[in-house]
Amino acid sequence: MAVDYLVIVVYLAGMLAMGWWGMRRAKSKSEFLVAGRRLGPAMYSGTMAAIVLGGASTIGGVGLGYQYGLSGAWMVFTIGLGLLALSVFFSARIARLKVYTVSEMLDLRYGGRAGVISGLVMWAYTLMLAVTSTIAYATIFDVLFDMNRTLAIVLGGSIVVAYSTLGGMWSITLTDMVQFVVKTIGVLLLLLPIAVVKAGGFAEMKAQLPTEYFDPLGIGGETIFTYVLIYTFGMLIGQDIWQRVFTARSERTARWGGTVAGTYCLAYAVAGAVIGTAAKVLYPNLASADDAFATIVKDELPMGVRGLVLAAALAAVMSTSSGALIACATVANNDIWSRLRGIVRPEGEQHDEVKGNRAFILLMGLAVIATAIALNDVVQALTVAYNLLVGGLLVPILGGLLWKRGTAQGALASVAVGGLAVIGLMATYGILANEPVYYGLLASLAAYVVVSLATRPTDAAVLAAWRERLAGRGAEPENASETVSEQVPAAQ
Repeated sequence: MAVDYLVIVVYLAGMLAMGWWGMRRAKSKSEFLVAGRRLGPAMYSGTMAAIVLGGASTIGGVGLGYQYGLSGAWMVFTIGLGLLALSVFFSARIARLKVYTVSEMLDLRYGGRAGVISGLVMWAYTLMLAVTSTIAYATIFDVLFDMNRTLAIVLGGSIVVAYSTLGGMWSITLTDMVQFVVKTIGVLLLLLPIAVVKAGGFAEMKAQLPTEYFDPLGIGGETIFTYVLIYTFGMLIGQDIWQRVFTARSERTARWGGTVAGTYCLAYAVAGAVIGTAAKVLYPNLASADDAFATIVKDELPMGVRGLVLAAALAAVMSTSSGALIACATVANNDIWSRLRGIVRPEGEQHDEVKGNRAFILLMGLAVIATAIALNDVVQALTVAYNLLVGGLLVPILGGLLWKRGTAQGALASVAVGGLAVIGLMATYGILANEPVYYGLLASLAAYVVVSLATRPTDAAVLAAWRERLAGRGAEPENASETVSEQVPAAQ
């Protein structure tokens, strides 16, 4: 395993070096939180694909393939569908708003009264997303070094917190681009063909496994529908995803770069399911389906390649973890803390903004590591996060973008009713049940429509300012104090 260890150590050292390099570029709030809104198509596509394809998509996707066959691709497939829908239908509008958080968008649309409540819901979602990604380090480092669970979480989490705190979105963008390349080589180009060959090829896989393993709908229609509600719609409204859209240098980049990333996700979904199916042939009696990825990597791959594929799994976890962490810190600082304290910073204090956001990344990072050590059930934590996100925020966000009659009172009622309904239904039916997100979403929609129609329409001046921002006008230029010579060229 010495060569494998060397590969992993070099990879982790490279992540820290990228964080240090990114610190030199992050000189303003815009640079630190959204990479100066200057990413070109190549970097935008790679980093967007990296953040949405995390440990759940890699280790969990292979596990679903082991359990259900090719239909196990549906979870990751619906993530890709959500990213495609976001890119084609909404990304241009989102990019034109020139905001930093989803709650800022709600304030612009509804007149400044929805931010704190929606911020709390979004903060809970991003925190739990970061926690679930951080817990996954324990699995990977256990395979690599037979490491204690707590130590593994602290080691992996500390590296992510370090490079995220140093350079913010620039560091995360640079590391995500490396992680995207490592993931593509490790999973798609190495593990996929090797797993299929080791299993005897597709003909042998079909001969060894039941026919339902090759039924595209074998996982069940209700499960697929639930995946669409949670993951496809979750992609449309998550702060971690929107914050990446804000990094695009143009509407065209956001639309087409996101489309490429979404298409990549669809291919990744199929690859994970095929690898899991091959693992079922090779190891038909694993204690847990989620062990399929680590088992096939450990037992079937040659020296060096094994290290690269485990680095790919580590890359998948780190990209999601860092993206969720900066999103969590951005919401905590800009949507909750600053509002509750009534802080209004004067124009031009960009270095103070960077220091404040850097401190919040460090603080939230420590909270994520501590919570990850305390929690054991990743699936339940992730389900709670997505149920709250979709049940509480989907309707007011999409309603604000699509229905001009929606009001601030309707948005607040929708968040409150949807969020409370989801919590109550999870307590009644169970956290992993489908009913909470179904009925919670319906309750949120009903509250939004009824209360909006029962209250006065949004002020005409607010809607006019909203339309100006949607058209790409009305936003203050960022980094206005920078001279032309200080500008960093757009990243390609």
